[in-house]
Amino acid sequence: MGKSASGKDHIYRYVKAQIRLNLKELILYTTRPMRDGEENGREYFFTDEDKYKQLLHDGKIIEARAYETVYGLWRYFTADEGQIDLTAQDYIGIGTLESFEKLREYFGEEALCPLYIEVDDGIRLERALKRERGQKDPKYAELCRRFLADCEDFSEEKLCRAGIVKRFTNNSEISDCQEEIIRWIEKMQNLM
Repeated sequence: MGKSASGKDHIYRYVKAQIRLNLKELILYTTRPMRDGEENGREYFFTDEDKYKQLLHDGKIIEARAYETVYGLWRYFTADEGQIDLTAQDYIGIGTLESFEKLREYFGEEALCPLYIEVDDGIRLERALKRERGQKDPKYAELCRRFLADCEDFSEEKLCRAGIVKRFTNNSEISDCQEEIIRWIEKMQNLM
C-alpha cells in the first residue's frame, strides 16, 4: 500500500512475478473506469454498481470504500467469492490503509504483513502528472483530488494507529525498493 503514484503497481507486478515467493494475487474490485493499459482481472476486477450490490447482499464484501470523484462515485472493494484460502497459499494485493485494516479485522492480525511504500510528495506529484499526461483523456482534476486525499488517508497518525512501522522507500531506483521488499517477504515467510 502507499499513496497514489508511489510505484505500487510496478512493484506489485515485479514482486508477484518472483516464482520463489509463491504468492497468489489478491485482486480487488472497482467500479471506476479502466485506465489505458489496464486489463480486467489484472489490476482490478472492473465491475459495476449492480455487481457490488449483489455481492453486498450475498454477504461477500470483506471491505469497501467509496470515493466521490469529479467523475461520480467510484467504489473499491474486496470480495470473498471462495477464491481466498490462507491455509494453503500466501497472497499479495494492493490496497489502501483502510482496506488493510478491514482485511486484518476479517482474517486476523497474524495473517497480514503490511508493505507500505513511501515516496517524497514532490516526486509522487511528478510521477502522477506524467502518468496522467499519457492517458487518452487526462483527468487532472481527479489527480489533484486524489493527491490531496492521500495526504489525509495516509497521515502519520493513521499509519501509527494501523501499526505500520516498516516502510519501503521508492524515491530513486525502483529496483532497490523491489529487492528490499522481496527480502522482507522471504524473511516473513521463513518466520511462519
